Amino acid sequence: MNALKLSLPTLVCLLLTPSAFAASASASGSSKAASERYERRCQGLTSERSVAPAGTLLWGTRRSWDGGQKTDERRSVLVSINSERLRLEKALVKAVRLLRGRLVASPDSTRGLVGTVLEGSASDGRPVEVAICGAEPAHESPEVMWYRIEAWNPVAQQWENPCVPDGRIPDPRAMAVQGVWDANGDRKAVPGKLTLACETGAISKCVAWGYKPWEQRNGKSLADLHQACTRMARADYCGDGRSHTQEYTTIDMYDALGVLSRTTESSSAWDLARASFEAAWAPDGASCFSRTRDGRSLNTILAECPGRFHVDRAVDLGDGDSCIARRNGVSAGTVMLRNRSYEQL
Repeated sequence: MNALKLSLPTLVCLLLTPSAFAASASASGSSKAASERYERRCQGLTSERSVAPAGTLLWGTRRSWDGGQKTDERRSVLVSINSERLRLEKALVKAVRLLRGRLVASPDSTRGLVGTVLEGSASDGRPVEVAICGAEPAHESPEVMWYRIEAWNPVAQQWENPCVPDGRIPDPRAMAVQGVWDANGDRKAVPGKLTLACETGAISKCVAWGYKPWEQRNGKSLADLHQACTRMARADYCGDGRSHTQEYTTIDMYDALGVLSRTTESSSAWDLARASFEAAWAPDGASCFSRTRDGRSLNTILAECPGRFHVDRAVDLGDGDSCIARRNGVSAGTVMLRNRSYEQL
């Protein structure tokens, strides 16, 4: 009936512009599909919590959306978000900014961010949509906020948590950290971009261990110490993003600024008699090491990054720590962080 009420000029216009009508219909359909997709975000969340484990991941995210595809450990479905451009804006939230360890809405900082969809990027540069589904203050650090996030999985065509779960953390959250990490594990300051680091990854673990990159200790920024920690956590000796550890490996770390001190008493979680010095760390990898964490030979590491280390007489770092393989052109004074672990036989 409504069609019969159209005037003749209107009918002629519709008949003469089929391509424009088709384009309009296509755009309308695309807009509707996007709207329906956003309505499906942040579903099926769980409040189950557990203790954060040690692990091998950098970002703590899935390597790919295709579970059957074998991919390099230096790949991720989410490496950064654009803080200045949102995919789906909430009322009066045009962008986000990072204030210490939490995201703040801009221009109105009093606005909540739950439900906001951010524009992110995967390690291969592909865009990814990220929804903020919840926000919880960290109990141990009030200035840090844990976010429950979901990303749009283009393979399954559904919203999913991009963080990798494990036996201790079935539904990992993420924290916002300044900077962007590339495939080699290098942190770079990129204007307008930051990282949502999952709690099963080294980036967020190092913050939780006390190395908050926005803080200072004795007048020195902890940013480089945090970066050195991300190398240490994954046993990234060569500083190229490759891990040489195993899940749930127990380590003891201590640093030059006194944020963390060496453990001096045995407990159910740490046996001093089994522990020995492993390596000293800088932001770009190991400064020196005496052995590997996963039991590989020193020659294996030397072959992975030829020309980076040399082996000669042992160098005493103090407190019973001594290095066998030393970084070329780097002095012991550059050491920011050391660790002990159990030797794998």
